[in-house]
Amino acid sequence: MIKRLLLPFLAVAAFAGAAHAQVSAQDTASPEALVKSVVNDVMASVKSDKDMQAGNIAKISALVEQKILPNANFQKTTQIAMGRNWSKATPEQQKVITDEFKTLLIRTYAGAIAQIRDQTVQYKPYRGSPEDTDATIRTQVINKGEPIQLDYRLEKTAQGWKVYDINVLGAWLTEAYKGSFNTIVGQQGVDGVIKTLQDRNRQLANAKS
Repeated sequence: MIKRLLLPFLAVAAFAGAAHAQVSAQDTASPEALVKSVVNDVMASVKSDKDMQAGNIAKISALVEQKILPNANFQKTTQIAMGRNWSKATPEQQKVITDEFKTLLIRTYAGAIAQIRDQTVQYKPYRGSPEDTDATIRTQVINKGEPIQLDYRLEKTAQGWKVYDINVLGAWLTEAYKGSFNTIVGQQGVDGVIKTLQDRNRQLANAKS
């Protein structure tokens, strides 16, 4: 399910891009400006780095770790993905699930970013207002002449706009995981989600070692 959702790999690059730490305050004043600035920047950075294009996972992972954490709300992403089961978890379990889910997404993103080559991004008009605290930025990625729908959900916080969800070809990341998490909780409880995420992260770590 993870691979199928993330095959349009620029969704990954764009989500990572939305956390670019070098963007100025002016560039991040609106969700649209943030997405435009950082997506273009990150794509250019990867395209100009032969190590990342060659699949240097350690280098890509370091880039993702440095850029995504300050500007993404992983707890909100996890809470939405868990749905009604979030309230069944203790605060300690919520923290573990959030950390493991974050690790899974980062490791998955790292492998996909290496595939960036000659793609371009087209931005659809954004009609939000300055009073908005939640925004959806709609774009499409042109990959070998074919458009791929790619949307972002962001929320406005005291620390600025934060990305918390992406939509690839009509499928929101959080919704895609929600069904799996709900099934696991129904069969194994909240601890089952933790074990599933931990097992998957171990598999990915061993595959890259």
